Amino acid sequence: MDARGWRRTFRLLRRAESAVLGMAVLALLPLSALAQQSFIETPFFADKVAIGALPPVAERLPKTPLTVDLVARGRSVGQQGGAIVSLVGKARDIRYLSASAYARLVGYTEKLDLKPDILDHVDNEDDRVFTFHLRDGHRWSDGQPFTAEDFRYYWQDIANNKELSPSGPPEFMLVNGTPPRFEVLDAQTLRFAWDKPNPRFLPTLAQPRDPFIYRPAHYLRQFHVKYADKAAIEEAAKRQKLKSWAALHNRVDDMFENSNPELPTLQGWRVTNPGPAARFVFERNPYYHRVDPAGRQLPYVDHIILDVASGGLMAAKANAGEADLLFRGLTMGDIPILKEGAKAKDYRVLLWPNARGSEIALYPNLTVTDPVWRALNRDVRFRRALSLGIDRRTLNNALLFGLGVEGNNTIMAESPLFEPPMRTRFAGYDPNEASRLLDAIGLTKRNGAGVRLLPDGRELEIIVETDGETNLIVDGLTLIAEFWREIGVKLFIKPQERTILRKRAYAGLTVMVAAQGMDNAIPTLEMPPTELAPMRQDNYAWPQWGQYVETSGKMGEAPALPEAQHLIDLYETWMGTSDDEAQAHVWREMLMNHAENQWSIGTVAGALQPIVARSGLMNVPDRALYSWEPTSLLGIYRIDEFYWDRPIALEARGLPSPRSMFGSPDTVLPDFLSGGSDEGNASPKVPAR
Repeated sequence: MDARGWRRTFRLLRRAESAVLGMAVLALLPLSALAQQSFIETPFFADKVAIGALPPVAERLPKTPLTVDLVARGRSVGQQGGAIVSLVGKARDIRYLSASAYARLVGYTEKLDLKPDILDHVDNEDDRVFTFHLRDGHRWSDGQPFTAEDFRYYWQDIANNKELSPSGPPEFMLVNGTPPRFEVLDAQTLRFAWDKPNPRFLPTLAQPRDPFIYRPAHYLRQFHVKYADKAAIEEAAKRQKLKSWAALHNRVDDMFENSNPELPTLQGWRVTNPGPAARFVFERNPYYHRVDPAGRQLPYVDHIILDVASGGLMAAKANAGEADLLFRGLTMGDIPILKEGAKAKDYRVLLWPNARGSEIALYPNLTVTDPVWRALNRDVRFRRALSLGIDRRTLNNALLFGLGVEGNNTIMAESPLFEPPMRTRFAGYDPNEASRLLDAIGLTKRNGAGVRLLPDGRELEIIVETDGETNLIVDGLTLIAEFWREIGVKLFIKPQERTILRKRAYAGLTVMVAAQGMDNAIPTLEMPPTELAPMRQDNYAWPQWGQYVETSGKMGEAPALPEAQHLIDLYETWMGTSDDEAQAHVWREMLMNHAENQWSIGTVAGALQPIVARSGLMNVPDRALYSWEPTSLLGIYRIDEFYWDRPIALEARGLPSPRSMFGSPDTVLPDFLSGGSDEGNASPKVPAR
């Protein structure tokens, strides 16, 4: 089936009206639907099953679990047990396990095909009407049924509740400002319908930051004034130093952050302890919906252990053998130290190409509040001059050992949408042309040090703010400062914590931000080009414009440049068609718009991402593309299929012994409703390393 047919039909049919269609349908069904499959009890839960504390595995699984075809993908059938230890730079970074664990309603395969995952199948009528079919018998991690009611609760009681969602439903669920018609057909079937196409709906559900258009209604109702006593909830909110019941509901309803151990999940693992903590223990979900061909319930590994370590010590700790699997926090510059300890500490160093638009991208803030800088940043000649003033060859040699791809912040050659000018336009090193453009703007006056002066007499000193989480960006900015000095531009580097940086950018206080480039540098035409248009506040180039679109004009400011508005018009064209050629044309025109206008200034791409994997950890690809979007870090490579090929002595490594921390379905987090003690904030009691 070609891409157009897949996108338009996107369905796993379960009934056929002819023998021929029936055979085609059987080829698409989960293996467990073709024959009665026997299941092997998970050793981790065997004791609980024996005493009746948990039902047997056959009763914990949906009636049609998703059976993964490991052999067809070059993987081996594994064994259950053990733990994977990894590191995070700060406690909040445990949220990134939500991306790598990657259980989605629909998700991408390694080949970037969109397939049902949590859903049994989807009926898609011309990208307008989407009928979701749930897996009969699927349950949340606490054993409660996962049904259409969980979608209804999200849509009616969260997304359309003004106190919980002041801006209303998420923007990707609106078509020309109009929300879908939502309908529950039965306990396992629901429907979203728009009058016009919404081709981004399914791809958005597969993103690394899951929008979670379903919520565990049975758990969250106790925090919602529609279903519980408002006075009691407000009192509980006050004990948590929160202003309202809505703030309390939003705190406990944190599907992505992994901050609430009592919140049921459909992911492969559930967090067992709240922060603050130096170690977070994630335990396997007894009701997870995926199984291997032998009938073993995934994930293979019982625990994911995330130890909090200083971000600057990731490579050193990996070198010391303190991680079984590590990728976030490592850069290409760490490869020598990682290789040095590999043999002694029994781990492998895998090098995956990093699929991002640029390792360092500069974002002139077009909505900065300072009127002088606003006018300058909005002048395309200024942005082009800064781009032409960067010696990317030197950056490449210094930062990426000469192995990178020099040029704009754009897609990779591996994308079917790529054209060479997207990478090269205004991306050569030409300081003479850069100086000519700056002179043409009127920036001809200089001080004694040769620094150009702004129209109001200030030095042309660009304060470039960055989150400082990677040395590569800071090192790159140091070199760029030298290049720009030659054209009379001064650069000052200002590292700070990411949350503060974003708040400053959103408020219009940043003049320029340095960060990583495009998240999705390997798009296909079916993926929405949202990142290329002023659609979101989190783009450092136009936060106020993005906020204006996200809030339907309620906040922020309307895009002021016609070239930027054209990006929105192109995006709307993409939204309004299901034609492959039309969508591909939109993608390419938007990418060339970026090259011409230099909304962000790219430098060099194609870094290698080190992946540390301990020897014996199986089914980890030797080589694959690594990115935030669309690979969801390691998400599309399915870490629930990673397993150990030998017994692991957990106690010797300071890890939890194989005992379940699985709680009762009736458990309510005491700190939230009953004003309990702070004992629950302690780290889990496991032996020290």
